[in-house]
Amino acid sequence: MTTRPPALQLATVYTEDTVHIEITGDLDCDNVELLSDEVTAQLDARPHLKDLHLHCAGIGTVDSMGLSVLLMIGRRTRAARARLHLDDRSAKLDRLLAITGTLEYLTTTTPTRSTSSQQNMAKPPMTRGKTQAARFTGPDGTT
Repeated sequence: MTTRPPALQLATVYTEDTVHIEITGDLDCDNVELLSDEVTAQLDARPHLKDLHLHCAGIGTVDSMGLSVLLMIGRRTRAARARLHLDDRSAKLDRLLAITGTLEYLTTTTPTRSTSSQQNMAKPPMTRGKTQAARFTGPDGTT
């Protein structure tokens, strides 16, 4: 019997300067393009983005393509002068990042354009600015 790997699903919630993407499923060669495309679209749509949060608790398997996309996201986020946050990482993901020497690279913060974000840090990120309803993407998503 052939089993199909779990489909990757993303739920994106954003404000003008913060994006949260909840990741559920495997980050592998079959579906990493979905995450790459979503992050690229969010970075392009928000030139003043300060923080990109990837919520990783729902990530299953991460293969070499998944790691490659995480590194690409790290480069693009830094180029946009935003901070990448890998939130709710599992021990399995932490171990992969530690073994490959990428944990510090992906989790080291980058200074933002201004200090105004420091003043807003006291507020939870979802209460600042306008919010959008969650946008679900993926093969089983609603869009």
